[in-house]
Amino acid sequence: MTTESSGPGPGPANGGLDQAAYDRIEQSPEFARLRTAFRRFVFPMTAAFLLWYLLYVVLSAYARGFMGTKIIGEVNVALVFGLLQFVSTFLIAWLYERYARRRLEPLAAEVRAGIPAAAGVAAPPTISPLRKDGPGPEEERR
Repeated sequence: MTTESSGPGPGPANGGLDQAAYDRIEQSPEFARLRTAFRRFVFPMTAAFLLWYLLYVVLSAYARGFMGTKIIGEVNVALVFGLLQFVSTFLIAWLYERYARRRLEPLAAEVRAGIPAAAGVAAPPTISPLRKDGPGPEEERR
């Protein structure tokens, strides 16, 4: 069985990369820096969130008296902790977006810049990460 196919999808015939080109890119120092920067954020943040979530679950199971403590009216500690799970999820998403914009996107641009040399093809067009929808009204009038 072979991994090559004649159907649609990435590949040299469709403007994508063949396996040899991908292997060269994957072994490049730029790709290694990108992978390291990604892991530097994702692994600690995942561990922190899982610990935070497990704390909530363990306290809910074994510290019912504490979790049932009323704070304001009928609002208890368990409800506050549960709502903070949502807050922490959105906070992590926001932090990742900032981290990706500042650290990962410049590194990804370096990797993309090395693709033509690794693949032996012409350089791909540069696309601004802020403009994905085409020219604006000012540009259309010109």
